[in-house]
Amino acid sequence: MLSEHLLEEIIGIVHQCGEIMLSATDIDRKMHQKTGKGNFVTEYDSRVQQVLEEKLLALVPGAVFLGEEDQMDQTDISRGYAFIVDPIDGTANFTRGYNVSCISVALARDGKPVMGVIYDPYRKETYYGERGKGAYRNGEQIHASQRTLKEGLILFGTAPYHQDLMKKSFEVAYRYMSRGEDLRRSGSAALDLCAIASGKAEFYFEMRLCPWDYAAGALLVEEAGGIVSDLEGNPVTYDRKQTVTARGPQVELL
Repeated sequence: MLSEHLLEEIIGIVHQCGEIMLSATDIDRKMHQKTGKGNFVTEYDSRVQQVLEEKLLALVPGAVFLGEEDQMDQTDISRGYAFIVDPIDGTANFTRGYNVSCISVALARDGKPVMGVIYDPYRKETYYGERGKGAYRNGEQIHASQRTLKEGLILFGTAPYHQDLMKKSFEVAYRYMSRGEDLRRSGSAALDLCAIASGKAEFYFEMRLCPWDYAAGALLVEEAGGIVSDLEGNPVTYDRKQTVTARGPQVELL
């Protein structure tokens, strides 16, 4: 049986890892490039993931752990409990001191997120939610925007690790921007999803994301009354890379 204080315990662990991010020094000398353009991992990504794996699994015996620095095809999250974790979402920002990065943790049951925590240590903002119980930021409930696309801010990711998707990414961005109010690009999928969940923006998409990029954020958007799907309106899953969109309830897909 899960602890009735499990969400609070997860938040506490994530906050501890936020301190690791804030204390980081000489980041550019403690990183290496993975496969794909601009795809970096730092010593701090690995350190945060190690702490999260050790402490989160202690909270839910028998759970499995899927983190960004793991091999996705070797971790089955379809049965039982699974933590789906991005130790530092927005690593490129992190390496430059751009300060738009966060820690993202989802707890899934039978392949679907049931809890989510996203922590921005630079702004001291903690977004969290539990399936059926709403979404919150620092103790206050948040809601997706009721604005239409015409009034909307468009957020997008450029799928920078996948050069084959660059042209299509900007074509889709143009299609929505031409109907919306303005466009933003942050470099953190998790924080963009928080922006949708909290009504700061109306539409977000990226052509290819991994489950750890969106698992927690998708839960928060849905609990805030928003909609998560692919570009055709199909439900997303959490077992593979895929296109993800998030939007307020008044925004229709084009």
